[in-house]
Amino acid sequence: MNTDELINYLLSPVGLTVLVIGIAELLKKVGYPTKYIPLVDLAFGILGGVSVFGVELKYGVFKGIIIGIAIGLSACGLFSGVKNIIKNEEDDK
Repeated sequence: MNTDELINYLLSPVGLTVLVIGIAELLKKVGYPTKYIPLVDLAFGILGGVSVFGVELKYGVFKGIIIGIAIGLSACGLFSGVKNIIKNEEDDK
């Protein structure tokens, strides 16, 4: 494995995850409803996965979507995201 492959496999997903977390935090600061932040994380994760891995690194769109889902779920935390959505829906009732 050369350095470029190492960067593609390890650093690119970490960087995208941090970027998605940053976007979500910005949205929270401007007043975006927190119950939708996990969905935003997932959407930006998929967008980043497809654009970086699917198109730029030529892994294919399907692999880009799968990697993007992993990035989005990592950014919001699978369980905490589901918990926030359920909790906020109960609060809205």
